[in-house]
Amino acid sequence: MGKVFLTGAGPGDFELMTIKALRMIREADVIIYDRLANPEILKEAKDGIECIYVGKADGRHSVPQDEINEILYQSALKYEKVVRLKGGDPFVFGRGGEEALYLNKRGIKFEIIPGITSAVSVPAYAGIPVTQRGMAVSFRVVTGHEAPNKEVSQIPWENFKTNDTIVFLMGLYNLPQISTKLIEIGREKDTPCAVISKGTTSEQKTVVGTLETIQNEVIKAKIVSPALIIVGEVVNLRKNLQWFD
Repeated sequence: MGKVFLTGAGPGDFELMTIKALRMIREADVIIYDRLANPEILKEAKDGIECIYVGKADGRHSVPQDEINEILYQSALKYEKVVRLKGGDPFVFGRGGEEALYLNKRGIKFEIIPGITSAVSVPAYAGIPVTQRGMAVSFRVVTGHEAPNKEVSQIPWENFKTNDTIVFLMGLYNLPQISTKLIEIGREKDTPCAVISKGTTSEQKTVVGTLETIQNEVIKAKIVSPALIIVGEVVNLRKNLQWFD
């Protein structure tokens, strides 16, 4: 019986992957990978190993999560070292916790290899610090998958009235509703907002606006997913800190 390594691939730039993650990819007997993991990483794997794609795009799984869980389990019965490769960090909206629990119930050993989350690294590549003394002393990371007009929400929207930085992951499709909801709860219409597409890669594209204008900016720039939304005064620092794109 083998071991499953729930491994963070980082935000996209190959060089932002950890040394440990790279070592495990090179030692893996099978790699089960997501859409957001840089495909260049697979070139580091041993020749002839099985690579299983279980990616997801715009809310649609090519393989349902319960099947992914079972693939991990069956792979651990067959192989010694199973790498479950996820974009960013496996425990930041990566469903790594669900997969680890599934393996634990079935007596499969697992290890978590953290990755650099896009929630911090992608804004950094756009020249936007998520915190800044005198401007934002904390930040929130929120799933953007859930539409704000959902009747029963897991997101505490009323807590977002403060000037904290808010980072929405995977929220491009719901951007109009997110902007409207933040204005409804009390954030000013002219609150700075940025959307960053394909962050940390050569295709990175960033648009800046306000909660009121950002959707139009996204449409004009033809921004595509994967994309991250960041809201707060720190967005204004981009004009001085922009360095990558």
